[in-house]
Amino acid sequence: MREKSAVLVSAAFIACLLVGCMAESGNSKDDVAGKQVRDLTVAEEVEVDRAEEKLVEQCMERQGHRYWPVPVAGIAERKAGAYVVDDVDWAREYGYGRSFDIAAEEVRRSHPSVTYPNSLPEQERIRYSRALDGDFGDAISVDLPAGGTVRTPRGGCYVEARERLYGDYPTWIRVKKTVTGLTPLYVPRILRDERLVTAVKAWSRCMNESGHSFKSPDEIRQKRDSLVEGMNASQAQSAEVKLAVAEAECARRTSLGKTARSLEDEYRDKTLREYPEEFATYRQMRMSALSRAGNLESR
Repeated sequence: MREKSAVLVSAAFIACLLVGCMAESGNSKDDVAGKQVRDLTVAEEVEVDRAEEKLVEQCMERQGHRYWPVPVAGIAERKAGAYVVDDVDWAREYGYGRSFDIAAEEVRRSHPSVTYPNSLPEQERIRYSRALDGDFGDAISVDLPAGGTVRTPRGGCYVEARERLYGDYPTWIRVKKTVTGLTPLYVPRILRDERLVTAVKAWSRCMNESGHSFKSPDEIRQKRDSLVEGMNASQAQSAEVKLAVAEAECARRTSLGKTARSLEDEYRDKTLREYPEEFATYRQMRMSALSRAGNLESR
């Protein structure tokens, strides 16, 4: 996390429930502020993120520091964390994404981007950190739509990389945090919507019939660790795959995943109407970043 939030928004936990199954970017188009724009696909998001790491590496090298690009989450990994798994093939291969969790923990524990700066003397480590992340004493503040404030440094190689990709960084961080900070405003309404409540009940009955008694997908997420307690890694993965496949099959039969995505689109679009300029700028800057990322790859 390269930005720090001054206030924790209580609804953020609820919003996280919808991150995998609803936040998949695609080629959908919207007429925003009189201009037709589209969001990036997941594959395009991966391309931009990889370009960002490449630019960070170049920036750090110019300042005399060593840097190893951090592995970027791929398309399959970005499906993990969904409110409900409804891709049966994905569930058979990944379960709930345990392999991604293990890989991420390995990066946090032993990747050179972590171990190298930690091995430096204190003053050199501070200098390295400021070159990479900037100085939080000189930060940009962005007020979030649901309340609270995010502060992010004005400088550092991460900021320079994003400036090169997105253009005006203060504008980018403002529109990004505004658009992505809207979920606490509408997700609670989705969870209360009778269409979702009905679909969840149907899904629960299906799961019970398949031998898995859960009231909601959220209950599985909450109990996930305890369900595999005492198992070795292989056993835990096998158990999670079996449960995830059952979840996905029931989500397909009851249309829970489809219903959740439809409601996400409906409520998000209504909320975004209050921020037409920010939304248009956000998408336009992401498309610009994709173009610049492509130019980097062609060099």
